Parts: sequence; C-alpha cells; structure tokens
Amino acid sequence: MTASPYLLHHLLDQAAATGADRIAVVDGGRQATYAELHAASRRCARLCRDRGLARGDRVAVVLPKSLEECWAIFGIAMAGGVVVPVNALLKPAQVRHIVADCGARIVLTLSDTVAALAEAFTGLDVDIVAVDDLPADVPGELPPAGGIGEDLAAILYTSGSTGRPKGVMLSHRNLLAGTRIVRTYLGITEDERILSVLPFSFDYGLNQLLTAVEQRARIVLLTFQFGADIVKAIATHGITGLAGVPTIWAILTRATPMLAKTPLPTLRYITNSGGAVPSETVARLREKLPGTKIFLMYGLTEAFRSTFLPPEEVDRRPTSIGKAIPECEMLVVTADGRRAAPGEPGILVHRGPTVSLGYWNRPDATAEVLRPHPFRPATEGGETVCFSGDLVTEDEDGFLYFVARNDAMIKSSGHRISPTEVEECLMAMGHFQQVAVIGLPDPFAGQKVHAVAVALGPVDGAAVLQAAATELPPYMVPRELELVERLPVTPNGKVDYVGLVRERSHGA
Repeated sequence: MTASPYLLHHLLDQAAATGADRIAVVDGGRQATYAELHAASRRCARLCRDRGLARGDRVAVVLPKSLEECWAIFGIAMAGGVVVPVNALLKPAQVRHIVADCGARIVLTLSDTVAALAEAFTGLDVDIVAVDDLPADVPGELPPAGGIGEDLAAILYTSGSTGRPKGVMLSHRNLLAGTRIVRTYLGITEDERILSVLPFSFDYGLNQLLTAVEQRARIVLLTFQFGADIVKAIATHGITGLAGVPTIWAILTRATPMLAKTPLPTLRYITNSGGAVPSETVARLREKLPGTKIFLMYGLTEAFRSTFLPPEEVDRRPTSIGKAIPECEMLVVTADGRRAAPGEPGILVHRGPTVSLGYWNRPDATAEVLRPHPFRPATEGGETVCFSGDLVTEDEDGFLYFVARNDAMIKSSGHRISPTEVEECLMAMGHFQQVAVIGLPDPFAGQKVHAVAVALGPVDGAAVLQAAATELPPYMVPRELELVERLPVTPNGKVDYVGLVRERSHGA
C-alpha cells in the first residue's frame, strides 16, 4: 500500500488493505470482496509478467462486462502494462484494428472467443490468453513494476471524424484526477452502491469502477436488454447511483412502465454523459424519480469530463451543460482566437489535470486537439489545453450551453461514431457511387445514423443494411438507407453534409 495513490492499481491496494471484507463487485450470481479482487488482480499481473510483459507494453482486454474485466484492468496496471479496454460489441476486424494500432503484446479474452480472435489476428504477433482458464493460483512474487503518475495507464479508442478509431492516451494521473473530481461533486462515499451499465471502454464507465474502488464502495455490473432490467437491479441491490447516456433515460421514461410502479428510495443520484438529454426527458425523470438528484454532464474522452450542472439548477437551466468540474477551467474561444463574449458561440477549451496525453501514434491529430493555452504564453507559464471541437455559448452567469459539434461526428446512444468508417463499409459492398452518412435527431438515441447513397444500379436497401450488420456493431448500422440521384455539394465540390442534415432534420 502507498500512503498517497499515484498509480491506477494503488486504488485497489488501499481498498484491499483497509476494507478487505467489503463487497467490491457483484456480477450476477457472483461477487468478490476487495481482498478477493486484489488477489485475482495479482494473479493476472503475475501471468502477464510470465508472458513477457514489460513496463509500458499494451494489453487489450476483450471481455464482456464482468468480474474478470474488473480484475484484468487492475492486474495489467500492477504488471506495469497499459490497459486497452475493447468494447464487447465490436466485430473481430475492428478489434484487430485496435490491437494492431496500439501494438498490444497480450490480449485477454474468454476461451470461447479465442478461435475467432486468432483468425482475425492473423499476421499479428500477439499472445491471446483466455482468462477463464487461469489457474486459481499463479505462484511467484510480484516485484513492483515502478512508474510515476505521468506514465501511460490506459488507451481508450474513440472514433474520429475522418477514419478509424483513434486511441486516446490517459496517464495514471489523468485517471486518478478524474476519480477524485467526480467523487467530490457527486459526494460518493463507501456506502455507495453503484449500478454499472456503461462499458469500461467508455471513459465514464471506467471512471465508475475506479471511483467505487477508491471509496471501497460496491459496484454492481449489469448488461441489460430492457429498461425493466435496470429498474429491477436498482430495487434488488439497493442501488444509490446510476450513470447513463440519453438512450437509457429515453428507454426508462418512455418504454419502461415498471419505473412508475416501483419505489426506488435508495437511488440518491443519476448522472448523464455521452450527449444532451432532451428537456422533455429530464422533466419525465424529475416526475418519475422525485427523490433522486439529477446531474447533467458534458465531456469528451480527450479530457474526460469538462462540466456538470448541479441538480438545483436543472429546473432553471434544463438545456445547460453547467460549469467547469472541480480543479478545471473552461474557456470559450472564438475562431479568431478571442475570449467569446456572453452569448457568442465559440469552441469550448478545457484546461486541468484530466487533459489527456493525446492520440496514440498520431502526433498530427494530437496537435489539432492539444494546443498551447490561447491566452497564456510560454514565458508566463503556458500549458497544453484541450480544444474540444464543440461550439458552446456562455451566459452572463457563467453557465455553458452546447450549440453543435464543430466536426462531422455522430453521437448516438453515448457512442461517438465516425461517418467515414460507416461509409467505407457501405462503399465496400460495390453497390454505390457515393455514400454520405449523417446523424439525424432522435428522441431515444440523441442522434440516429442515417445513410444517403447514390446507387450504381438496382439495390435492395434492406439486404445492404443486413450485410452491414455483419461488419459493424449494432450502434453503427444505419437505421435507414436513403437512395438519391445525386448528393448535394458545397461550392468547393465537397459533399454538403450540413445541407443533408438540415433538409432531413426539418420536422424531425
């Protein structure tokens, strides 16, 4: 144990030392105390070391949300490795891209997926390990791996506006700062029982795990199919905190009659990230959960969390994304480099300890997002800040309001989706001259993926979407394929994405 945690696994070291018998993780009919979680993490670390893992090597975690995924995350850190959580919804080809891109030495997965991954990884020098075949005890000491807070701890892959997903590099200090900050403004204590429905490949999903461990609280893992599954889990486990994305709130308020019929007196707070929640949905949540505090939040993987709206402001400012989180400052900067006046749109710029290290092996992309402080020269203590790419306005009271993304990203059900990646999949089928993929307003998902295409000849749209579903995860498959004679273009000859969205959003 260390007196002051500065590495990811120090959180678990301390929790096991001071709360060994407390329940750490509940996974269906299984559960683990902090002592058991710590022991399993050490076995994982020992195994990684025995497989040749060196400090700074990347380990991809291709596991469903599970107890195994929890101890794998901490075990990799104990071994000195860099954890790369992979969304379980991704197809083998997409997993291959992530593994190849980050140069993972080891992939941790389940025995029933080893064969499919081995086929997808043909030509890659990677060691695939089935964690459900691990021995109950891996002998040998585990010398400390070393490292400091500035070292790379995790790479989270997030779609970019041009091409395949990019890996956002997070240091140990980034992750611990995010844990400390969120715990502070949510008031999380060891008495918390947190329901985890978000994937650990999503920065906020991972933060929930770290925050629970930091406070020796209990985290309950849930992979749900229906809103009733969430309601039942809250009631059964006495859940005090739930984090979600707009889709979850839409499902709970519009398609889950059980919510109104089930008392949930333990649910102290709910939080939203991954996109704006429509005001109507917020009002429904207030009506159905009158005793629960609602925290509306905004963030981006490149800086984790930027703002939150305190519950007492939700009724007064339901469309606001709030103010800066503790320990951070938000700047609104115009295109010509000025500090925006109240009501004037500008790019939201984040400064603070959660600003990431940039994109793995992509210095040019990193330089676009992580830039020098716009108003503080190096001679006066300049620093690197994060330009979010999102347009916001700030009111006279300092509250921020989201205007629009400054790029072509689609944000659906908490997922950031690259239109280019979907377009490439559809074009590869050989049926189209051009394809443009856009995001259209949707009351459940925030945005829905919509494809507009110029076909080379007769085409069965339903068959195309069915084929796309074999290549893309469900959240990336277009809801609809619209065939047109030609795509609109801008004066410089590029596809007019803004015009496509505007024409199809009218009355949506």
